[in-house]
Amino acid sequence: MSRKLFFLASGFYFGFVLSRVGASNYQVIFRMFTAEDLHLAWVILSAIIVANLGMRYLKMKGNLGRGGKPIEIKEKKLGRLSIIGAAIFGIGWGMAGACPGTVLAQIGEGKILALFTFSGMLFGTYLYGYLLARWPKIN
Repeated sequence: MSRKLFFLASGFYFGFVLSRVGASNYQVIFRMFTAEDLHLAWVILSAIIVANLGMRYLKMKGNLGRGGKPIEIKEKKLGRLSIIGAAIFGIGWGMAGACPGTVLAQIGEGKILALFTFSGMLFGTYLYGYLLARWPKIN
């Protein structure tokens, strides 16, 4: 199997799993944010733990990252802009019922409103790049 086909199949599988655990369902996300049902929060926490352990294992075994460079796990400083960005992300996630991964799963499920969320994500990414080019010290 070619690398591109592998990554495409992995993306479809990831979207399928997101759909099955309810991560693409607005009501499930709403119940998570209102603490009525935390099963999705436990799924997210489990994914974070598995990814963290996996990255540390790969680094410990001497595997190389993209471009043949050693794997680095850097801590990012928490600053004013990080807090503002996290707040915008959280508000957007709560309002749209989607984050970058789940919006693609929603589009795959045929949820037309997800196209507006996806458009907003593209615009926000473009705006960040535009502002970063104008004010390099913003980051």
